[in-house]
Amino acid sequence: MITGLQIPEPILFNPLKHYLPFIKEFTNLRSEEESFPGSAEFLKELRRLGSCVMDIYKGELSPDGIFLEIDNFISSNGLTGRTDFRLWAGESYSSHRIVSLSDGSRWTLKYSDKGTRFVHLFPARYSQHTFRIKANTLKSAILYQVLIGKDFIPEDDLNKVRARVGLSPIKEIADVEAITEMIEMLRA
Repeated sequence: MITGLQIPEPILFNPLKHYLPFIKEFTNLRSEEESFPGSAEFLKELRRLGSCVMDIYKGELSPDGIFLEIDNFISSNGLTGRTDFRLWAGESYSSHRIVSLSDGSRWTLKYSDKGTRFVHLFPARYSQHTFRIKANTLKSAILYQVLIGKDFIPEDDLNKVRARVGLSPIKEIADVEAITEMIEMLRA
């Protein structure tokens, strides 16, 4: 089960933002536990997705496989200590490094000053086996699938669940299409 995911230190990784199998499992489990209007805890988890654009990995590597390859890269390059990693990755807002994994996917490593998890890991922009999505589209799809879940997806129902996390009503057909596409991915 992915939801019991153990992320080894020093890695900082949010699977709800960046790993499709985890997002699907999270959505399925929450569908069994939640009903409209959704618990405060569930809505808080979704708000943590932020409001930016993110890349989500949909490839074949397991989380443990990804973490092992990143750990091997860090170890073999002498970057296991906070200072060495910080000097290598940089510490400005825009500083980061990109590494490739065995499946051809690329991953961003960024320095984080959050406790013992100083290797912030997420898929690189436009990497193989990833797709780019707006956080609000992902939130809307998860909300709809968990709280409504009907096969037919009316815009009124989408707007009803979006309101639960303070999102405005959908105005563009492209947004409806993106949310519907994400809902279909969650169902697959």
